Amino acid sequence: MTDQQASETGNSHPDPEQLSATMAEIAERSQRLVADFLARQADDPEIADPDPLNIGSAFMELCTHMMQNPTKLVEAQMQLWQNYMQLWQNTTLRMLGQDAEPLVTPEKGDRRFRDEAWQDNEVFDYIKQSYLLSSQWIQGLVHDVDGLDEKTAQKVDFYTRQFVDAISPTNFLMTNPEVLRATVESGGENLIKGLQNLLDDLERGKGKLQIKMTDLDAFKVGENVATTPGAVIGKTDLMELLQYTPSTKTVAKRPLMIVPPWINKYYILDLRPENSFIKWAVDQGHTVFVLSWVNPDSELAEKSFSDYAKEGVLAALDMIKEATGEDDVNAIGYCLGGTLLSSVLAYMAKKNDERIKSATFFTTLTDFEKPGELSVFVDEEQIESLEHRMEKEGYLDGRDMATSFNMLRANDLIWSFVVNNYMLGKDPFPFDLLYWNSDSTRMPKAMHSFYLRNMYQKNLLREPGGISILGERIDLRDIKIPVYFLSTREDHIAPWKATYAGTQLMSGQVKFVLSASGHIAGVVNPPAANKYCHWTYNRNPADPDQWLEKATQHDGSWWTDWQNWISRRNGGQVDARQPGDGERKVIGPAPGDYVKVRL
Repeated sequence: MTDQQASETGNSHPDPEQLSATMAEIAERSQRLVADFLARQADDPEIADPDPLNIGSAFMELCTHMMQNPTKLVEAQMQLWQNYMQLWQNTTLRMLGQDAEPLVTPEKGDRRFRDEAWQDNEVFDYIKQSYLLSSQWIQGLVHDVDGLDEKTAQKVDFYTRQFVDAISPTNFLMTNPEVLRATVESGGENLIKGLQNLLDDLERGKGKLQIKMTDLDAFKVGENVATTPGAVIGKTDLMELLQYTPSTKTVAKRPLMIVPPWINKYYILDLRPENSFIKWAVDQGHTVFVLSWVNPDSELAEKSFSDYAKEGVLAALDMIKEATGEDDVNAIGYCLGGTLLSSVLAYMAKKNDERIKSATFFTTLTDFEKPGELSVFVDEEQIESLEHRMEKEGYLDGRDMATSFNMLRANDLIWSFVVNNYMLGKDPFPFDLLYWNSDSTRMPKAMHSFYLRNMYQKNLLREPGGISILGERIDLRDIKIPVYFLSTREDHIAPWKATYAGTQLMSGQVKFVLSASGHIAGVVNPPAANKYCHWTYNRNPADPDQWLEKATQHDGSWWTDWQNWISRRNGGQVDARQPGDGERKVIGPAPGDYVKVRL
């Protein structure tokens, strides 16, 4: 067959000379990577601990309890065998041209099996259903074991799901029809390109796989993300304070201070003009200030949670006073930024400091009793392992934190990219949200250890006097200002029922609003998009399910509901303020320098 005939029939073959050169380059890069990897092993503290995630003990306990009830195991195996026999019969009927209803189907929203071959081809349909039956059997088996304590059961469930997701037939060349088709059509060039992508990711991660989720060259902070006009008007070791340029002639008298999390960068609230909460708030007539946290290095290893309060929120309040002449502000805290804000508010209450007149919390945990699946990473053994690793560098590498978050949605944030990048040989699509997600930040050793132990492990923030901020034992019940809680129904990082517990800890007027979607999309949901509904109810019973049962559903974004709420706390109107008008002079243009530091 000639090259032209091969092309016409859809079967192409890579040029042998080009293929040889490519494979030689791959071999050379692979050898260099292996040598570099081996050289790092002697200095890697994880090598000394074969089980840093403390998974082995959880599964040993699982096996012990399973063996105490062998009848249940036999029954489950018999059910699986019967299901497989039925699947064989259904597949045979389909091969004979007859209809047969599927025995099992993917869950709604499972995009792994969207290729038509998974439904239309009997063989791939059998592979799909076989996997789904087996995965349901495995997960059901470990989920229903009696006698496991709640934390061990949650860990077993979580890592069983990681295993089940990993063995999906979509993740393997010979059982993925889309990859097989691409391999035939390209003559295997997709696999060669995929191997090159794999090597690129290993090199970028210095021997650790750092999956590329988007085109990292398609975005630049300050040029096509984080573009709302403004200026840096203050700076500490831990944050730069940004003040945004007004877009209205008059503004609310009371400025708006936003405290984002420092686990990620602030510009999740300022990705593009169309979905920027910051720009939208400016357009509503707020004088907006945002704390842009530093991406810390080893020199900041001893910066504590109290330092983030002092050099972050409290320092920002002083700077806002100098910039605007106003004593009072309205404040917003997002995720960890909200946890810090609540702690600072309790501290300020002890000091009779009333500068913050209202607080809004986006997806914020203040009671960590049931913090969701992130708790599987927080037991004594894992915290000790993290502290041992942080001791060397003075911080937790942001990529470690990113991996933990990605594991919460492994099919979407890990395996889909394995298939796309390494098996199909495609480059990831430019996506601002995934660019932000890849722009990781480090955690200072002292702060991160305090946060994990006192919040996640011991849950002391909810206890009166449980933790100290700047030498003061604080109590969230001392917070008497109006509070607006915004949570999201599908949040996998701060589950809404866990965040709802905060409504029971504060003593002022509390409004709780629940948005559809998740930790990011449910928050970054501009009204113009007309997406996702939200629920409101004017009372806060102790039971979150009771709250939802009585809540009223509203179409569209919660942003307008918040604006109606905050507008009653603005303190009137004044002429628009430009950055640099007050005693605080402009240091430089937004978005500043701290946000541009990448790992």
